[in-house]
Amino acid sequence: MKTIIHYLLLCVIAIICVFPFWWTLVTALSTEGNIFAYPPTFWPKQPSLDNFIEVFRTLPMWSFFRNSVFIAACTVFWKLVLCSAAAYPLARMQFKGRKLVFGLILATLVLPSEVNFLVNFITVTKLSLVDTYSGVILPNVVNAVAILLLKQAFEEVPQDLIDAARVDGASEWTIFSKIMLPLIAPWLATVGILTAVEAWNEYIWPSIVMSKPDEFPLSVGVLYLRGTFGSSTRVIAAGTVLTILPTLAAFLFTQRFFMRGMDGAVK
Repeated sequence: MKTIIHYLLLCVIAIICVFPFWWTLVTALSTEGNIFAYPPTFWPKQPSLDNFIEVFRTLPMWSFFRNSVFIAACTVFWKLVLCSAAAYPLARMQFKGRKLVFGLILATLVLPSEVNFLVNFITVTKLSLVDTYSGVILPNVVNAVAILLLKQAFEEVPQDLIDAARVDGASEWTIFSKIMLPLIAPWLATVGILTAVEAWNEYIWPSIVMSKPDEFPLSVGVLYLRGTFGSSTRVIAAGTVLTILPTLAAFLFTQRFFMRGMDGAVK
């Protein structure tokens, strides 16, 4: 009986989570009918791809898509490099002030990301990085969650393996790059997937830093649909679906790595 209740509860949660996306997709594919009618329509009326074609015809979607891929890829790369380099000493090295550094990193979890916008914008302005991809990427390449997750991953590697490598004459860099990083690949994949989704969906910070439409990522470019198609909710929905599909497809293809990493994090 408990198993049935659990499955029913999961089904209800799944329906609640999927409904907004499904309703947006139905709206994007519909060409007639009142989309705000009650009860809502769960299947498109006269389905067509005309709304998607209209989005591509009016906005430089391929340019937005290319910019988003570049920003997300650079953010993932540098976050994995910097956060793993920060997590390894906290997990495996003993140095003065280690607990203090770890405590300061934990303290950053208390602050919402919006609090940092003013400080980050002043810093980016002083460095002359406004209207550049670097200004969008750099403030997001390090965060406490990624460091803590990778720190836990490094701590789960047996100490005997590290001691054996040191006895064989391996340097600390060799241990880090040749032994530790390959062993925590599932955790790296998890951080990479979460970072890619976050960077892809980010729109507040890029909209603050960027002002050239040709350099906008997809999440910011889609906001122009509200002005361009203010009276066409279906076209706006089509643009929203186009923004969601790449991250959805990426997660479906990489979910086994994500689940392995999260399983290790829970342990």
